[in-house]
Amino acid sequence: MGKSKEQIIVEITNHLASRGIQNWNEVYVGIAKDPKDRLFNGHKVKEKGGIWIYRLANSSDCAREVEKYLLDKGAAGGPGGGDDDTIYVYAYKKESYTIDS
Repeated sequence: MGKSKEQIIVEITNHLASRGIQNWNEVYVGIAKDPKDRLFNGHKVKEKGGIWIYRLANSSDCAREVEKYLLDKGAAGGPGGGDDDTIYVYAYKKESYTIDS
């Protein structure tokens, strides 16, 4: 079962803060059907050693609301991707080796 907008925002924020991330401009956020593929293959985030998180939203609308909220906070990324099956929100710390698009 997916989580609410508020739950996801708290979990992502706490996760990143606990790993020393202080500014949203250090973070890329997006939505995906398959967050592992998007993170590790699409963005080239390191599964071991990288700073990343994803959460299942309770709907695609919820995922988009979380994405917009984090983008408005200053995270990199862009709205409008995916379809009705896109219900995961992901975020990661941008690094020199990540592909942030």
